[in-house]
Amino acid sequence: MLYPQKLSSKKGNTLINTFLISSIIIAIILIIINKLTTPQIHWAALANSGIIYTWLTVWYSINKNTNIAAHVMIQTIAISLLTTFIDYRIGFKGWSFEISIPIIIIIANITMLILTIVSHRRYIRYAIYQLVICIFSLLPLYFIYEHFIYQFVLSYVAIGISVINFLLTIILCAKDVKEAIVRKFHF
Repeated sequence: MLYPQKLSSKKGNTLINTFLISSIIIAIILIIINKLTTPQIHWAALANSGIIYTWLTVWYSINKNTNIAAHVMIQTIAISLLTTFIDYRIGFKGWSFEISIPIIIIIANITMLILTIVSHRRYIRYAIYQLVICIFSLLPLYFIYEHFIYQFVLSYVAIGISVINFLLTIILCAKDVKEAIVRKFHF
């Protein structure tokens, strides 16, 4: 069986630098086109925020040797901030709080549940990230309480899935968590 050849570090760096320079050129071209065609609408900022987000994700993925749960947590927070920024830039209609963030929370919780089921023996490595995502998942409650959103259904679904996910992971991994606590604290 033949395995794919690993890309050399020098070739990899050259490729990344080429894409980075291309992204910078594209961002500048977008700004110029935006200023020349529709200066009253700052759509280039939206496109460039997507480019910046993509590069931050690439950089984080390449340079950090983190587990998948940490990556899920970082992506959940980053995508939520990006969609809120986009919503703000186009006049803040509230879709980021009512639709986007609840969907992101649902996807993050489903991803964490799948990670827990697939690798429940390593759950203790995911526990802190699971807890942060669970706390982040309560954000729609704040939005509802402060009257930032008026369509509650998706937010309640996201909160419900988060609570169910947290309870299921505790049930599925209670024995492993107990063993880890006993090992760490010598009970």
